[in-house]
Formats: sequence, structure tokens, C-alpha cells
Amino acid sequence: MSEDHIIERESPAWQLPAIIVLGLIAVGGLWFGWNASSKLDATQASVATQLKSTQQSMQQDVSSLKDRLAQDEKANTDLQGDLTVVTKKLKITQGQLKNAREEATKLNDETTQKLTALDTSVHTELATKATSDDVKTVDTKVGTVRTDLDSTKEDLKMARSEMGTLIARNHDEIDQLRRLGEREYVEFTVDGKNKPTKVGNVTVELKGVNEKNNRFTVVMTVEDKRFEKKNRALNEPVFFYTSGARFPEEMVINKAGKNMVSGYVSIPKANSQPQTTSTSGN
Repeated sequence: MSEDHIIERESPAWQLPAIIVLGLIAVGGLWFGWNASSKLDATQASVATQLKSTQQSMQQDVSSLKDRLAQDEKANTDLQGDLTVVTKKLKITQGQLKNAREEATKLNDETTQKLTALDTSVHTELATKATSDDVKTVDTKVGTVRTDLDSTKEDLKMARSEMGTLIARNHDEIDQLRRLGEREYVEFTVDGKNKPTKVGNVTVELKGVNEKNNRFTVVMTVEDKRFEKKNRALNEPVFFYTSGARFPEEMVINKAGKNMVSGYVSIPKANSQPQTTSTSGN
């Protein structure tokens, strides 16, 4: 009978430390993975927040651009409306200028006809009537007609504006224009700079006078709209429209001195007449 010998092997000494090291590595790996996962979640949350903020900012910018676009469209519409109004008034002005030229030509023709008729009448009466009384009568008629012609010539000496209106250079000529009955005339004097003076439908404010060259600078206010007329000459008309007016009003400065100007504003009587409205279908 043989004896069984059981041989027991001893474990090497390096196995236990190796197991411990592997365990630590595994635990470290798990901690590193958890830490990386936490950082990733935080990064995702930060990116999501930034994206949300960017979207909000973009939406605000888009809204602002839409508002600006709407304002620009409104301004463009207003400008087109103003352009239409100016174009219509320009057409009216061109028609008035044409009429004024025709009237001036007609007036000159009438004056020539009067002179021709007067010459014919004088020669006829002198040839057929030889008495001194007849000659005196003819002389009286000649003097009367001559006075009328002198008055007409004085009217023709007045300069005409581009609108065809006669421009008065003094108070006497203003009275002559008043007698025509076509316009109302408001005379005024502005004494001193920066002193707004109300004249009819306009306020006149003197800014400066160049006495040597007979020029002046004024600021005009019409229905809360101010516009400056720089270095304008005497007897140079300034036209302006008021709301609802069919024809322009006219301001003329015919005298300038040290820190003072005087002149008149003429208002067409036709502006006070009711306008005829017409309806047209588009």
C-alpha cells in the first residue's frame, strides 16, 4: 500500500498586491468615468443655455429689423405723398405762369391798339374840325387818354414775378395793386433782429441785412414750418402755400435798412373762394 503524498503549493507573494492594484485601477476608472460624465452634462447644460440666449438675441434683432423696415416703408410712403403734392402744385404753377405770360402779351397788344386808335382819332378830328373850340376839345381828349396811358405805362413798368404777379416797390404802387382787386395786400415792418412779426398767414423774423448790396436774410414760419431765405435781394418775391390754398401767397421786401426791413404779403382773393371737388373712380 502506497501513501499518497499531498503536495501543497504556496501562492506567490506578488498575487495579492497585483489584485489590490487592479482593484484600485478599476475604482479609479469608475471615478474618472463618473467625473467625465458629470463634466459632459455640465457642458451640455452650458451649451444649451448659450444656444437659448443666442436664439433670444437673434429674435430681438429680427424684431428690431422688422420695426426699422416698417418705419422705412412708412417714411418712403410719406415722401411719395409729398412728392405727389409738390408735383401737382408745380403743374398748377406752370399753368399760372402760362396764363400770366398770355395776359402780359394781351395787355401790350391792347396798349398798342389804344395808341394807334388815339393817333387815328386825333388826326381825323383835326382834319375835319378847324375851329379853335374843336381843337381845344381834341386837346382835352388827348390829355385824358394820355393820362390813362401814362397810368397804364406805370403799371407796365412794375416788374412781374415768375408767377405773373406785379411787384410793388413802394406804398403808392401797393395802392395801385389794391385797386386792381385781385389780391389782398398786408404791409409790414420788422424793426430789429430775432423779433418774429406776424403778417397775415406768415411770421417773418429778420436775421441780417446787407445795406451795401441791398440784401437781407429772414426766417419765415408758415403753419409751424420754418424755412430760411438767405441773402435775398429787394423786390424779390418769395412764394409759399398754406393748407387748402389753390394759389400761392407772396412776400416781398422792398426796403431794407440797419436791422430793419419792410414790405408786404399779398394773398390771392381766389384762395377764399370755395373749391370745386370732383370724384373720379380708379
